[in-house]
Amino acid sequence: MKRNLHVLLAVLGMNLLVGCVSTNNTTALLIEPALPEQKAEINIARLNEILTTVKLTQEQKARFHYERGVSYDKVGLRLLARYDFQQALKLEPTLADAYNFLGIYYTQEGNFNNAYEAFDAVLELAPNYDYAHLNRGISLYYGGRNDLAFTDLKTFYEANPKDGYRSLWLYIVQREQDADAASIELKKHRQTLNDDEWSTSIVDYYLGDISEYQLLEHAKLNIDIEGVPAEKVYAEHLCEAYFYMAKQAALNGNKAKAAQWLKLTLATEVHYFVEYRYAGIELINLERE
Repeated sequence: MKRNLHVLLAVLGMNLLVGCVSTNNTTALLIEPALPEQKAEINIARLNEILTTVKLTQEQKARFHYERGVSYDKVGLRLLARYDFQQALKLEPTLADAYNFLGIYYTQEGNFNNAYEAFDAVLELAPNYDYAHLNRGISLYYGGRNDLAFTDLKTFYEANPKDGYRSLWLYIVQREQDADAASIELKKHRQTLNDDEWSTSIVDYYLGDISEYQLLEHAKLNIDIEGVPAEKVYAEHLCEAYFYMAKQAALNGNKAKAAQWLKLTLATEVHYFVEYRYAGIELINLERE
């Protein structure tokens, strides 16, 4: 376990990794690190002051610890975030969101039983918290409990069939059980998706309708969102593209290529995305195989 942790920490330190892909004499930049989360850093400073200088009720203190934990998480300070989420739960044991974050952290560490308990707590406190089904499903998947993972991810998919990411995770888990059935289902699910959505491009890549190069080109589209720097949106798209290309490569038995894409996923530094969170555990799993 210590060795795996060292591998993960080494991977997380690869902030300067740069790579290029060439297709048809065109070279596309493969790394676009996320911009610093200035808003999160400002929130941390503000919440530090509030928590140390303002007299608060127990409920208020729990809420501010939780909010600071979210800000720490956004900039990749997971240990500090965990501390705040634990403090929030000591003060307010019914805070479902805090259990959800702790479940994610337990999953990243391979502590699956604690992760399942955390996500169970989320759903007991908030039965309609559909992202707990995603996170518990992913945790069950990495914990080798595919049947239960499929049930959770199917529930998550059915809550919003027009979300391409839900189709992708359901496919990833189902493919482990029956690759042909998974492909048939993904083709059906594609019919409900919006052609203009970025996640639909990833589904098209999985269906073999577009190439890796085309997917990376699609990542540059629709990045002009009001109030959000285009560079940040592009980095988020790349984080997702690299991760799902890595999963596809791994499922096809190309471990070296999968590892390359996973390292690029981590190099984007989009700490708060599911894809970034689990790229490390994917690398550890590749090493074990």
